[in-house]
Formats: sequence, structure tokens, C-alpha cells
Amino acid sequence: MSEIIKNRYEFKFLFDVENGNPNGDPDAGNMPRIDAETGYGIVTDVCLKRKIRNYVELVKNDAERYKIYIKEGSVLNQANAVAYERTNIAKGKVTRKDVEILRKFMCDNYYDIRTFGAVMSTEINCGIVRGPVQLNFARSVDSVLPQEITITRMAVTNEKDMEKKTNEMGRKFILPYALYEAEGYVSAALAEKTGFNEDDLNLLWDAIINMFENDHSAARGKMAVRKLFIYKHATSLGVAPSHKLFDSVKVERKDISKPSRCFEDYNVLVDKTAIPEGVQLIER
Repeated sequence: MSEIIKNRYEFKFLFDVENGNPNGDPDAGNMPRIDAETGYGIVTDVCLKRKIRNYVELVKNDAERYKIYIKEGSVLNQANAVAYERTNIAKGKVTRKDVEILRKFMCDNYYDIRTFGAVMSTEINCGIVRGPVQLNFARSVDSVLPQEITITRMAVTNEKDMEKKTNEMGRKFILPYALYEAEGYVSAALAEKTGFNEDDLNLLWDAIINMFENDHSAARGKMAVRKLFIYKHATSLGVAPSHKLFDSVKVERKDISKPSRCFEDYNVLVDKTAIPEGVQLIER
């Protein structure tokens, strides 16, 4: 097993969507999420972590140490119960020492718990884990304008419907194009507590780069991660504020007189003079 990470990291990545809906809002008819005051598009941290979990589950296929706790169709209390069985701890009123043993078991076996953390203080209590990897909401570089598209299905649902019509009409929301910026953090101090190691970190970078490659659908359109910038600090606590590091990468539209429709409509500018000594910038 590789070593626990010893360095603090920040990371920033750019991804785009073409003729798709990157993250629908169920409270708004599944329209793409938007900041109502500015019109900028939003993709939640939960959505991004879902893509990372899906990639890890696909690549590792529930291998030892790489199980996924939060996944479609899972019952969390069942996973918690397995921890009690494997550690020989009786269910019921557990001591603080028991909870520490259960937490360690869950971190050792579930990639997403030792990465993102988890609240497992349910009826079958396995404690609470604060993960070393955290993500912000992604925000679009420019304001976005969702379009509602009418679609047609050339078949009906049942025989009764055939008496009145020969097809079904529907609607879907898309963004013609949008480029998003997302930012995240990796804490070496919290990694020490969960067992997040160098192999886990490299898997995280791979998952971010490939998060959309096995997740294509008609609803999401064409999505791709375009750039990943990794800021590696020389120490575990870091040598520079994260916001200053994030500001070293700027994205600008080449021609503001017309709407953007592809990644090539933007310039990605990296100011390496803004990166202080003790921080290494890695581009992928």
C-alpha cells in the first residue's frame, strides 16, 4: 500500500457542455441550474462527486478498499451492519472506542468515505468522517441561456392513446454551449485521519479527467473535461492561500461580440509568476 499523502493540494478544472443539460434542477422542471441574479450556470458539488464515484466504481469494480458507499440502489444501513459484523461489535449502544473502530473499517473499505467523508450516524451508527477532498460548486465562465426544445416520439404508450394521436410530444432543456470552472481542495491533515494515500490521489486525478467519458447520455449532450490544474504545496499545511492560487488561471472569451459555441472560443491564461515558491503547478 502506498504512503498517506504528505502535501496539501488545491485543484481547478475546466469542463464544458454542448447541447446538453449538465445538472438539472428538479425544483425548476429539470432546467439547468442558474444563479438567478447573474445568469451564470451552476453545477453542484454533489453532481461532480457522483461522476467521480461512478468512475471509481467502474474502474475498480468493487475491489477491496475501493467499494463505493453512496451509489444508486444502495441501502446505507446494510453497509453499516456489515462493518459491525466484520469488526465483531454488537449492535446497540456503542462506545467511543467502538465508533473509532467502525469508522476505520469504513474508511479502509470505501474509497468515497476516505475521500469525501460521510455521515454514518444513523440507526446503525458508524460515526462521522470528514473527508480530505472537498469541491466547490462549479460556475460557468459566462452567463448562460437555457433553451427549451420540443421533441417527438413516433409511438404512443398504449392502445387507448392510439385513438387520439399517433405520437408523443415532450420537452427538454439544453445549453447550446457553456464552459465551467470548478475548484477543489485536498487536506493532508484530514488524509492522515482517513488513510487517503498517494494511490487514492492519483485515482482522483484520473477520475476527474475521465468523469464524463463513461457517463454520456442524450440529456447531458457532449461533455468533456478540458483542463486540470493541480497546485502541490511543499508542506502538509500549505504555503499560500488557495484563492490566490486559483486566481493564477484566468479564462477569457476571445470575441465578446458573439456567443461562445466551443472551447476554442476561449483563451486559458496561466500566470506562473503568481504562483509562489513552495507550490508546484501541474497541468493535465
